[in-house]
Amino acid sequence: MPREDFERNLKDVEDDVVQLSSMVEKAIFKSIKALKERDINASQKVVDDDDVIDEKQQAIEDRCIDLIALEAPMAGDLRVLIAAMMVANELERMGDYAEGIAKISVSMGNLPPLKPLIDIPRMADKSVDMLRRSTQAFVNRDVESATAVLLADDEVDDIYEQVYRELLTYMMADPSTIQRATYLLWVAHDLERVADRTTNIAERVIYLVTGETKIEYPR
Repeated sequence: MPREDFERNLKDVEDDVVQLSSMVEKAIFKSIKALKERDINASQKVVDDDDVIDEKQQAIEDRCIDLIALEAPMAGDLRVLIAAMMVANELERMGDYAEGIAKISVSMGNLPPLKPLIDIPRMADKSVDMLRRSTQAFVNRDVESATAVLLADDEVDDIYEQVYRELLTYMMADPSTIQRATYLLWVAHDLERVADRTTNIAERVIYLVTGETKIEYPR
């Protein structure tokens, strides 16, 4: 395969990763919107659409494996293809968390949330912002942006701890709230895991550019 054809295929792989990231971003926002509005049909649609995310991730992996097998790329090119596969896998897992939130919403049925959803949507906004920035850092090979994503994870962790303590207070004060509080704890946990997955992408970007496997987190 001529070099220009290989580079075009490499660019197509990166475009597919960006498209997958966009699909996951939309799934997260749709799952939170459906939860807030208690729209069970919309929640079920997120669950059903996760198959499309899974298929996209598998297509990216297959394409990368084919390019590695056919072209035997060396050094930087091989690193990019392996990074693309790993990023796509992280994105697929984030899609699973969106699906998990939607399944929680379905399980809640007609139960209203225990409290107005304010902090959980904030977690979603911050997690998706991290997702967007980590994906762009991958495409642009931007170590500075990737490092900023690592720092942003602390903000999501802080909100999660706040949500956890507040819901625990509800459960201790009134045991009848335990079920509804637990549902929201699961949702918050899924969003916290989305943020954690974005840091995995950021760390992969740093390795892709620098070759360093030990990441020093700035404080």
